Amino acid sequence: NAPDPCSCPASSAGTHRIFYAPCRMNCLWRKKPDFSAIVVPSIRGSGYLDYTVETHASRSMKVMEEFRQKDMLCDLTIHVTNNDKNTVDFKVHKVVLASCSPYFRAMFTSSFKERHASEVTIQDLNPQVVGKLIDYAYTAHITVGKQCALHLLLAAMRYQVDDVAKACCDFLTKHLDASNVIGISRFAEDIGCPELLQHCWQYVNTHFSQVTKEEEFLSLTHCQVVALFTHNNLKVLCESEVYKACTDWVRGDLESRVQYLHALLNAVKIYALPPNFLKNVLKSCDILSKADSCKDLLWRIYDAIIQGNFPPAPKRGPQLIYVAGGYRQRSLSMMEAFDPIRNVWIKLADMETPCSGLGACTLLGLLYTVGGRNYSLPNNTESNLLCCYNPMTNQWSQRAPLNLPRNRVGVGVVDGCIYAVGGSQGFVHHNTVERWDPESNIWTFVRPMSVARLGAGVTACGGFLYVVGGYDGMRRWNTAEKYHPDTDTWHQLASMSSPRSGLGLVCVNSFLYAIGGYDGHVQLNSTERYDTVGNLWEPRAPMMHCRSAHGVAVHEGLIYVLGQSNCYHRGRGHKPVIT
Repeated sequence: NAPDPCSCPASSAGTHRIFYAPCRMNCLWRKKPDFSAIVVPSIRGSGYLDYTVETHASRSMKVMEEFRQKDMLCDLTIHVTNNDKNTVDFKVHKVVLASCSPYFRAMFTSSFKERHASEVTIQDLNPQVVGKLIDYAYTAHITVGKQCALHLLLAAMRYQVDDVAKACCDFLTKHLDASNVIGISRFAEDIGCPELLQHCWQYVNTHFSQVTKEEEFLSLTHCQVVALFTHNNLKVLCESEVYKACTDWVRGDLESRVQYLHALLNAVKIYALPPNFLKNVLKSCDILSKADSCKDLLWRIYDAIIQGNFPPAPKRGPQLIYVAGGYRQRSLSMMEAFDPIRNVWIKLADMETPCSGLGACTLLGLLYTVGGRNYSLPNNTESNLLCCYNPMTNQWSQRAPLNLPRNRVGVGVVDGCIYAVGGSQGFVHHNTVERWDPESNIWTFVRPMSVARLGAGVTACGGFLYVVGGYDGMRRWNTAEKYHPDTDTWHQLASMSSPRSGLGLVCVNSFLYAIGGYDGHVQLNSTERYDTVGNLWEPRAPMMHCRSAHGVAVHEGLIYVLGQSNCYHRGRGHKPVIT
């Protein structure tokens, strides 16, 4: 127990903080432990006691509330009318309202006529809402519910009761959904509540796909739609979602809105649209028939994309490098992502099955892993699985399996379809190639390559599929070939200077980069660049370390190389992909 201050010698040095506790003395001021005190002694015995009653303010307000309920010492009557209905009167104390509202403080302490008035009229507010504000002024307690949140926020903003306004904003923010967020954002803008408005637009950015399917989205003005589309941090799987929202809004009132289509398309990142999607739009989008200039714009952009003559496609939000599977004494199921801007790794949902030697790609904002092998099982099973990861939900799902299991498979995306190239099943090395159509969810064989290739470098560039290097079970290849989807044919290309299997292959500005690999004797750190126009390979700067069975990815014009095999014949490498 704390010592009694009366027993502290006046000549003791220092300052003592004392919290009072109940004692046997029948002193009223000692019955509750709600005092705090500081004893300040003096060497001449003239010390003093400084104490504070912690509950004094709340007890005083409780008494004021009792006075209000009994109409005692009230100096103001507030008449509240709403829509010409009966008037409701509230008897209050001016000093209480002034203490929690700058609005009323100015009214009762400045030169306004209400300073000396005994009556004030409030119009266009629900009396129950005003009653809640008055209750809060006396009790510091407020209950916010769905029925009153908007009305209460309006009143709190009007009369500058900031704590109540914040409580309403918190409530509304927690109850935002795709069907109400646009309406609430309009309300927040009308009443001048920037905090709630910011939360609303953050929700719209995060849940763009769901919000644009609601009726409220169609009620936006064209200026509001343009402002929404220009946000770089929209969370969409693919820019096609933004284009679809654009055309849906125009269709909501086609005759009057088609005039805004060009302005809306300028806000869509058209160069980021998949070429196959853009081609289908140009063939079947009925709106474009009413806007020739827009159709011409899309045709020019489509031609530029196909010819590879276009600026880097702008992205929305941060781009991540995903690393899936791999091998460390056994096959791994883990997946993580690297954020190049923040230089951090992010742990994500594991794959459903451990896998190494898999291929990976992105299509319409989704990550796909193809084939591979599970070295964590006694029988080391090759995989024919096609697995899909949704970065919005952090969940995996399965699609139609390959026709053949393929370990160390190469993967590329052309015209909205995924190609699985080569690989092996047991001692059989494949020269076959399969194509997956996401609309039909079916794998079909296309024309096979000229030779079998395991661990080949595969990438897409300019609407073609390029395959470089690889291993056929007997030798490592330095050859390269190109697949034409329109004619289902392969064409031989110039050969690299070094044979390579387990290499990385990427496309940057219409050049192919063949990075590292294994030549049958040693792992390589060398890099060769292929000119797709001149059909010529030339050496480029070597890596700092020799690597094979590694992953490669491109971000903002930079090539990232991740993982490697320590021993080629057991290496399984990680597969990175950017989405």
